[in-house]
Amino acid sequence: MVDHASTGQLRAVKFSRLSKRALLLGLTATQLATIGIGGLPLVVALYTGTGALYAIVLLAVAVAAALVPVGGRQTVTWVPIAGSWAWRTITGQLHYRARITGGSARPRPAGTLALPGDAASLRQYTDPVTGAVLVHDPHAPTLTAILPVTHPAFVLLDPGEQQRRVTAWGRVLATVSRSGHIAALQVVERTLPGSGASLADWWRTHGIDDGSFASRTYADLIDRAGPTGEQHATTIALSLDMNAAARTIRAAGGGLRGAAAVLRQEVETLTIAVRAADLTPGTPYDAGQLAIHLRTAYDPAIGPALERHPTLGRELAAAGPIAVTETWGNLRADGAHHCVLWISQWPQAQSYPGFLAPLLLSSGVQRTISLTYRPVRTDVAMRELRRRRTGHLSDATQRARIGQTTDATDQAELSDVLQQEADLAAGHSLLTATGLITITATDVERLEHDVAAVEQAAIQAGVETRRLWGQQAQALARSILPG
Repeated sequence: MVDHASTGQLRAVKFSRLSKRALLLGLTATQLATIGIGGLPLVVALYTGTGALYAIVLLAVAVAAALVPVGGRQTVTWVPIAGSWAWRTITGQLHYRARITGGSARPRPAGTLALPGDAASLRQYTDPVTGAVLVHDPHAPTLTAILPVTHPAFVLLDPGEQQRRVTAWGRVLATVSRSGHIAALQVVERTLPGSGASLADWWRTHGIDDGSFASRTYADLIDRAGPTGEQHATTIALSLDMNAAARTIRAAGGGLRGAAAVLRQEVETLTIAVRAADLTPGTPYDAGQLAIHLRTAYDPAIGPALERHPTLGRELAAAGPIAVTETWGNLRADGAHHCVLWISQWPQAQSYPGFLAPLLLSSGVQRTISLTYRPVRTDVAMRELRRRRTGHLSDATQRARIGQTTDATDQAELSDVLQQEADLAAGHSLLTATGLITITATDVERLEHDVAAVEQAAIQAGVETRRLWGQQAQALARSILPG
């Protein structure tokens, strides 16, 4: 075996294809059910001898809905999305306005995060030991801690060092997977407008302001460059599955206090693993840091003002947006317009670490890239892989009976399933990865321009993206905190 890290070589990797969950002849359960329901009137018409023409028309409509793609999806898959959108339109859930406490207005319950939509149920809990503010989702149920992370520029490292760091990050994910208590680990990398405060602080600390022409020119350049620049911020959110850790939570005292104790231990383990990967984790967010994190996620333009005035914007109860309006393809929160893209397919060719560089290093676009890793229990993963393998083999048998051949895509999916089974048998863990890209702009025209630029960068990175039509509010909330 060759040690690629020691020889200065990078190992290329290949991502598994997104499973279609086909049951018969490449058709999913939803497609088969749609065709079956459409065929019922025809069966009734054949027995009764009436209404055959209408039944044939209904069957044709059902087959078209099951097979004809619209916007990259079969028509039938749009039904739940369109139904949810229609219900939220009728019930007025597309528009959110913050409650102004006082007078006859009803205040929010104590401990809420004042967020719109599905995130309205989130609660805050302060760890009595560390003072960190944890986000409690009572419906999941999960408890989440967020900590900032700083790191060197990966693309500037030599290939051997890059491979070593990739291997170390794999150990971090393995540590999370083997715990058995973690619901999700989310990595968020975002660009924010720069205020120039860090540049000014550096100049005051290290600059030589002697009144010379050079010093005056340099100071002027710093003053001009600061507000036009941008800064990158990276955070890691760790979510505790309170159901999976129920026994440990009871042993730690039960309730949120016990869950906070268990999550504290998981965060300490994660911190050690992250440091071993040559990353520098900070302390978990307190109330003020979480408030700024949430507020700048919905309205990044406020970030420079909050950076210049550290005492402002640290009220967690008022961190959410004042007004939110959702449309079919984007979302407006206060003064910012957002559009969320889903990474629907990872590179299918052999890819080297750093393949997301075109997305991460694109300048002039305010965007947030969120990667959410969810560990899958070994028994659940093995059962799912066996089901998928059986489905592929039975589908191939059915195709052979009717004279059809198995295409390359089905063969590639079966190969991915067999490889994942071999990895599980070798003791590795299985994680699902969900990627979301949120693009933010000051107006709709600029937003569409930036979305097109990000889509082109995604093509260069070898990933496929789709706009989450009719789901922008939920997707934006999931790109901020794992759900």
